[in-house]
Amino acid sequence: MGRAFEFRKERKFKRWAKMAVQFTRLGKEIAMAVKEGGPHPENNSRLRTAVQNAKAVNMPKDRVEAAIKRASEKDSKGYEEYVYEGYGPHGVPVLIETATDNTNRTVGNIRSYFTKAGGSLGKTGSLDFIFQRKSIFRFPANDELDVEELELELIDGGLEELYVEADEEGNDIVVVQTSFEDFGNMQRLLEEKGIEVSSAKLERISLSHTALSEEQAADVLKMIDKIEEDDDVQAVYHNME
Repeated sequence: MGRAFEFRKERKFKRWAKMAVQFTRLGKEIAMAVKEGGPHPENNSRLRTAVQNAKAVNMPKDRVEAAIKRASEKDSKGYEEYVYEGYGPHGVPVLIETATDNTNRTVGNIRSYFTKAGGSLGKTGSLDFIFQRKSIFRFPANDELDVEELELELIDGGLEELYVEADEEGNDIVVVQTSFEDFGNMQRLLEEKGIEVSSAKLERISLSHTALSEEQAADVLKMIDKIEEDDDVQAVYHNME
């Protein structure tokens, strides 16, 4: 079958693996949302957002419904959210968001990833001067959407920045950024305007950047890949250029 077949097969397996990780993380987010505000998306903004994000990555509807049902059961396990911060190889700051039912396991694993890569785990808040939490909303652009007019209309929702980027398939995506505190305000405003958001997340934006050589960057990415394989990890941020 040749190299082309093997290449396509490898890409397919990687895509499936990536989807599995996304589904696991979204399943935890759904569970935490249900525990926090109940199983009905119409009355639970966090759950509504989690379901939107699941839809954006094509998570099967029955899997979403199963996650909500499991989390609604009285004896279902809960997850706690923790943030870990440290410096990886070559002094690159790395921030990790986790959701876990066993904090001892999680912190032990995270510390080992840093140590084995020649880095070190730091104290909570030690990277606050590098990463700023922002609310990020994404939705498809279309010919009927006037981006400049929309930008003016979203100011009341706390709009800080609006721009268009391309997704993996080359489609134009509108990105709306607000402060962490304005997440709910912008979410309500977009809903009122009938804009169907494909994803709504709280992300960490780096305020400074670290320039590395290709070899140095490869060292850091190797550690990050290992961290992202951990089932307790929800998101990983760094400031490499």
